[in-house]
This record gives sequence, C-alpha cells and structure tokens, in this order.
Amino acid sequence: MPKTTSLEMEPSSGNVFADLGLADASEHLIKAGLVVKIDRTIRQRRLTQTVAAELMGIDQPKVSAMLAGQFRGYSVERLMRFLVALGHDVEIVVKPRKRGPAELRVA
Repeated sequence: MPKTTSLEMEPSSGNVFADLGLADASEHLIKAGLVVKIDRTIRQRRLTQTVAAELMGIDQPKVSAMLAGQFRGYSVERLMRFLVALGHDVEIVVKPRKRGPAELRVA
C-alpha cells in the first residue's frame, strides 16, 4: 500500500501576491484584475491579438506577453487606458470603508 503524505494548508489572505511575499502586492492584484478584464474583452469581442494591439496602440507580442501574465512594465493607468481603447468606460470610485481595512479592487 502506498504511503500517504499529508499536505499543510495555509489560508489565503485574498491576495496571492501578498501570500507570496511580493512587494507592492496590492498594485499587482489591481493590475492582474485589469488584465483579466482586458482578456475577457478581447475574447468577448472575438478580437485577434493583432487587432486588439492596434486598438491599444501596442504591438501583438506585447499583448501576448501581457495576457500571459507579464504586465509588470505597465502602470495601472495604462492598463485602464487599454480598457478605454477597447470600448469600456473606467470609473474610479472612492468611498468610506464600511468595516475592516480599506482596500483597492477591480470590480
């Protein structure tokens, strides 16, 4: 009979980047959320990466790299501008936190 190995599990904080101990974890989480929205938009509109790149003003290999998770070189503002170029309105809403610590998030 094979030996069973038990794994230890640690609860997530809700931010994988913070769980990994990365600096600027909140910013990475926001960028990841924006890239997910960019990816969904490209898929929903059935755009090729080449057409999406033209709309966003970058080249296709950069779109491919961004969608593969290589988005560190982009600011949050630039990612929001990509969404605008793809036909989305982007709103920034500031409101008091009802409970718990305040947070940044992409809705």
